[in-house]
Amino acid sequence: MKLNRYILIFAFLNLALLCSSCDIDFEGKQEEFDKSKAAIIHDKPDQIAYDIEVLFVDSSFTKAILKARKARIYNERYETFLDSGMQVTFFERNSSETSILTADSARIDDRTKNMLAEGNVIVVAESKGRRLETELLEWDNMRQKIYSTEFVTITTPTEIIKGYGFESDPNLNEYVINRVSGIQKRGN
Repeated sequence: MKLNRYILIFAFLNLALLCSSCDIDFEGKQEEFDKSKAAIIHDKPDQIAYDIEVLFVDSSFTKAILKARKARIYNERYETFLDSGMQVTFFERNSSETSILTADSARIDDRTKNMLAEGNVIVVAESKGRRLETELLEWDNMRQKIYSTEFVTITTPTEIIKGYGFESDPNLNEYVINRVSGIQKRGN
């Protein structure tokens, strides 16, 4: 009985010694928890919308129509993420369709209206018979230009041009490939 009592006292003293040697910063842990909780809350979208359609209008004519299966809107970050496929149709002043951009996803800066499209990005200018393919394409709203630093393929009625780095108007009328890696003539 006396031995059990000594063992119990010894165990209690060891536990007390162990606890006193630990430096537990509960305030720091709470602050760390609050920061991680804030990051999770900050990463949640303010709005989620499905099957959206947005018209971009300038001086009484529709410049473009954006369609997406899913949009996640972050108000504080001024960003919109388009998931599960998206499409932008560009128009002339006379309402005729000039080109269509499709991609797996996109990120839009809601302040500048610049866009980064990613995954299976294709731009088709049907009236010109031109097609652009790449994995990443950016839209500069201020300059009204599309560009990419990635590998691109442009198919025209007469040739297929491949290379790295690209810039054009959205209608593929005036395009430049920075580093051409190959040109293949197409037969009629």
